[in-house]
Amino acid sequence: MSSTAHWAHEMPGGAAWSAPVRAGRLVTFTALGADANASVLLVGADRLDRLNIPDTLKSQMSACIRPPMVLMSDRGVGLASVVASTLDWHDCLTGFSHDAHLGRHGRSSYALDRNDWRRSARFGLVSELTKHGLGEADLHGCVNLFTKVAIDADAALGWTPGWSQAGDTVTLRTETDVLLLVSTAPHPLNPGGWAPPGVRIDVTPAGPVASDDPSLVFRAESARALEAARRAVA
Repeated sequence: MSSTAHWAHEMPGGAAWSAPVRAGRLVTFTALGADANASVLLVGADRLDRLNIPDTLKSQMSACIRPPMVLMSDRGVGLASVVASTLDWHDCLTGFSHDAHLGRHGRSSYALDRNDWRRSARFGLVSELTKHGLGEADLHGCVNLFTKVAIDADAALGWTPGWSQAGDTVTLRTETDVLLLVSTAPHPLNPGGWAPPGVRIDVTPAGPVASDDPSLVFRAESARALEAARRAVA
């Protein structure tokens, strides 16, 4: 992909997709309906680094993903930075949906429903991983873009209905070459029927990272992660 390239992919609801994305790109996700959910995994191009949610949260003192946080790998490398979002909360505590979460929607299979058969995020993400020579062992904690899950009045994790609307966006800046994997299956805590909205993904070149970049000056830990990323791509 050239430095001036712009490409886009529109994912229907309940789908899975993956693509390698070079460092220095802006990846913008746009919700195409209310209560969209995009379960996102990141794997470093060298396959040594994977998104590490516990370290990302602990080092940046947060219980959710929001700008200007840096999404860090197992080794403390900044894989991507959250540079913009119309929402200030993206879930990363509850993980992606499993086949067991589909039971409430009734029976479904390819034989019954053809291309409309219902698949969990886990099923879709594993399918995408295998396309790149990876597999179940490479699954890791995800970010659920456009979804808010917080502690409710009963001290339990509660899904927030209506948190996102059509047109909401979140933009990641890739700090290293990454493999991006996305599922648009419903969030596992979404109690509604099977009607997941789609998500559009646009990839455009990012400008240089300035010395006062919000992700760079956010915390000492985020600065170190971005410096590790700079060394990795140098």
